[in-house]
Amino acid sequence: MMHWNSVSDFFAMGGYAIYVWPSFGLTLGAMVLEVWLLRRRANKADVA
Repeated sequence: MMHWNSVSDFFAMGGYAIYVWPSFGLTLGAMVLEVWLLRRRANKADVA
């Protein structure tokens, strides 16, 4: 378990920030894209 002394320590992630934050970003992007695509497909199905 990690303990951070400041906000900048948290964002640095113990030196692994270059791996951690992009992976969070890509995961969030994939989840948002999935919801958007599902809604678009559902709207097309309702119209047809």
